[in-house]
Amino acid sequence: MSQEDLLSVDYEVFGRVQGVFFRKYTQTEGKKLGLVGWVRNTDAGTVEGQLQGPSDKVKEMQEWLRTTGSPQSRIIKAEFKNERKVEGLDHPAFKVVRQ
Repeated sequence: MSQEDLLSVDYEVFGRVQGVFFRKYTQTEGKKLGLVGWVRNTDAGTVEGQLQGPSDKVKEMQEWLRTTGSPQSRIIKAEFKNERKVEGLDHPAFKVVRQ
């Protein structure tokens, strides 16, 4: 994998995404795709975080966040920002951040 293939992107998911194991499923999916980053609940009732890894896997995860989520969740929309290429990964793993 060449260095320029690494992407970092911040995300926020809106809808019924708290209290439905959304963070746990996001962590599991991220790990499955070989991504690193984090996920947490916000006070606004959304879920936010950051993804980092190979660009094709990041794109796959963005699609998952936009359309799939956890079985009980109802996603209204997912927003992505600050997408950029990175030299290396800032996180050792994919973790759930508790507030």
